[in-house]
Amino acid sequence: MHSMKRNPLLSGLMIVAIALGIGVSMTTITVYYLMSADPIPQKSSQLFAVQLDSWGINHPFDRDRPERAPHQLTYRDATALVAAKKAKHQVAMFESTLIVEPEKDKPYLSMLRVTSSDFFPMFQVPFLYGAGWTANDDERASQVVVLSKETNEKLFGGENSVGRRLRMGAKEFVVSGVMDTWNPTPRFYDVINGGFNEVADMMIPLSLTEPMELKSAGSDWGWKAESINSFKDWLNSESAWMQFWVELEDSMAVDDYKNFLDAYVTEQKELGRFERPLNNHLQSVMQWMAHNQVVREDNKVLVGLSVLFLLVCVLSAVALLLTHFLGKSEEVALRRALGANRLSIFGQHLVEVSLTGVIGGALGVLFALGGLQAIKYLYSGQGFDHLVQLDIFLVLFAAVLAWLASLLAGFYPSWKLCQESPAGFLKTQ
Repeated sequence: MHSMKRNPLLSGLMIVAIALGIGVSMTTITVYYLMSADPIPQKSSQLFAVQLDSWGINHPFDRDRPERAPHQLTYRDATALVAAKKAKHQVAMFESTLIVEPEKDKPYLSMLRVTSSDFFPMFQVPFLYGAGWTANDDERASQVVVLSKETNEKLFGGENSVGRRLRMGAKEFVVSGVMDTWNPTPRFYDVINGGFNEVADMMIPLSLTEPMELKSAGSDWGWKAESINSFKDWLNSESAWMQFWVELEDSMAVDDYKNFLDAYVTEQKELGRFERPLNNHLQSVMQWMAHNQVVREDNKVLVGLSVLFLLVCVLSAVALLLTHFLGKSEEVALRRALGANRLSIFGQHLVEVSLTGVIGGALGVLFALGGLQAIKYLYSGQGFDHLVQLDIFLVLFAAVLAWLASLLAGFYPSWKLCQESPAGFLKTQ
């Protein structure tokens, strides 16, 4: 501390150099870390996105990568796979909207996920009150709804609303459950319609799609010119707009399900569908995110550039430390003459640069928080809010990174100082 106080300008510049490097690098590393993290590590190897190549014979779904199958399934295929029940759990789903009519407030448009009952146990959705609906509710097309925690607070003041009635789309729904805080990042089960969007306000059974004529609010892919004169025509069309996931416990179950998919497609070929060769896929959670490039290449480039910037800051700190330490050569020469060995001198100055790194790291965390808030402001409303938060792991990582950066910067100047011969300095005094 005395050494740093003796030359506060150089010490301050070193701290700022380390802090800037840590701040910039941690801003990009934090975003990359959260974007590429396993959103459901306890089950990610057992959950698989299903792809069926239902495209036309004239061209593949992706002309640049013809081996790729469509991202989503048609309604008729998704509902057929759900009904087959060949996996431990199977979930078909899509995004839609409904007008919610609260008792006291004005009606408003709400985002909802239309899905099957297996969604909740399959994705381990936590509940604050109640639970999801049952398979019987799916079969009967029961008018039940699961609310998000935020929606329950908005509509029912956060109270236990299980059994309460809610009017949506001119129909009465009964609340079966209220989800606790749940926001997997990325939103792996539907990266097609926004991997970093938040969970829908509410969820209702898939079997209500036809009676309520619920339309998709997400992406809708098609290849065939079809005459669509009614809602049922659209459901029976070759448009692919539904996400489909299965839970398979081991490699044998995966192989069995692949065989089932091949048999299903072969059967559909006999009906004149699935004109292309067999091209069915099962992608695990992490494979699915890589397949859909949830983490884009420009994010990886930014991380690389920020690490290079940190190295530039370290090199700047090396130059500043050389100036700072070599200015103490006469003092070190006197201490050496009084009996201090090179190792103790070297250790003392590494402690000094470590302290510089700790202070720089703390300041760098503040810079990183500012950078993340800037990102949050620039991309407000685009679903990135939960990607701009430092957790305890990232704070500890920043502290260790700052310490290592300071040691790296201080190693050569400390070693250089220890190599100076004390005799030459003592003769000049």
